[in-house]
Amino acid sequence: QVQLVESGGGLVQAGGSLRLSCAASGSIFSINTMGWYRQAPGKERELVAIIISGSGTNYADSVKGRFTISRDNAKNTTWLQMNSLKPEDTAVYYCNADVRRLGKSSTWRYWGQGTQVTVSS
Repeated sequence: QVQLVESGGGLVQAGGSLRLSCAASGSIFSINTMGWYRQAPGKERELVAIIISGSGTNYADSVKGRFTISRDNAKNTTWLQMNSLKPEDTAVYYCNADVRRLGKSSTWRYWGQGTQVTVSS
């Protein structure tokens, strides 16, 4: 089994910063893509940022220039640095990872428990 544990959410004022972290553990052979999604009340879950094992990245247009995703493959950990936060960034943020488990031939997507980010105006 694989677990993703998130931390770093909280309440900040507009213009502030937060850093989210997500650490994967368990029967992991390798991790391909790691990423962050978010879901605001009444809205669909949306991609925020992804990072592949070779450190290539993609960002949603709404966060480009403000958010930065990074990872440490040795620690199976990803971080999302969020700067210049806006009220519209308010959401539950979910970490995910495409994991190849030990003894398995295919990859599966796992999700963290979610962490609340609230940005006040």
